[in-house]
Amino acid sequence: MADMINAENDGDLQAQIEEVEALSSIYGDEWCVIDEASRVFCIKISSDKEEPKLTACLQIILPADYPSAAPPIYQINAAWLRGSERVKLANSLEDIYVEHAGESILYLWVEKVRDFLVEKSQSSEPVDQPEKVNMTAEEEVDGDEDLPDFRTLRLNTENSHLFMDQANDEETPPIKHGNSITDRRSTFQPHLAPVVTPRQVKMVLEKLYENKKIASATHNIYAYRIHCEDKHSFLQDCEDDGETAAGGRLLHLLQILDVRNVLVVVSRWYGGILLGPDRFKHINNCARNILVAEGFTQSTDEVAKSGGKSKRPKSKKPK
Repeated sequence: MADMINAENDGDLQAQIEEVEALSSIYGDEWCVIDEASRVFCIKISSDKEEPKLTACLQIILPADYPSAAPPIYQINAAWLRGSERVKLANSLEDIYVEHAGESILYLWVEKVRDFLVEKSQSSEPVDQPEKVNMTAEEEVDGDEDLPDFRTLRLNTENSHLFMDQANDEETPPIKHGNSITDRRSTFQPHLAPVVTPRQVKMVLEKLYENKKIASATHNIYAYRIHCEDKHSFLQDCEDDGETAAGGRLLHLLQILDVRNVLVVVSRWYGGILLGPDRFKHINNCARNILVAEGFTQSTDEVAKSGGKSKRPKSKKPK
């Protein structure tokens, strides 16, 4: 029996490798590998030349038993996509999986999302595009177009039907505040909270924004990873809050350190002097320091020696 299961897993892995290679060839720079080891990928999809041009980011996690027995886990990041339209698109993707169960379906999903964008752009309904919040000249000069854009509206954790949580009796997790870093009058401060549901992420963010100082920050960049043990996968998302590409970089750090069940927020108060790429260094250093301090990963020295790979965080015993 074990040999049969291993054979199926090997077949699924080979099918995934072939599918990813094909998609990379078809979509080129639009296709992005977020974490190959964890089988996390992302693709930017647009409505081509239609006006207004709409864009969505489809983030995909491939379970070990996809495509033979399980669908991809996904989230659709598009700030203008809400309510019934989001449900309609999710249902159409599910219909494709049901119709093609056991087959590789990512190409069909991507083209279905593209068709949806084209249809939406051709409709007479106005589309509310997300506004850029607190943008400085720095973002336009030093933006990184090669990184995936995971930006969503602030406090929006309703990224797809797979990420919704209906619980209403959860308590806000404890929030820790780390030491700040100041450089050329810009100040960066990290905040951290253990989370196990998207609803807890929203609760923590709302609690943080009750603090007037944090709410007044030029940017509040965040990223989270929630481990789903039953599916052997992660719920994860991030937010730039106007600091272009910072959220994606922060999420990438969490992936490299293999931390789980945690939300990290880095507040930046802009001091009037452009920092260039140094701002990303400060954001990630803040995040790494508080993760180490709160026991979510190895020490900074150990992480450096191991090339950025860390052991899985051990659960803390109550004192």
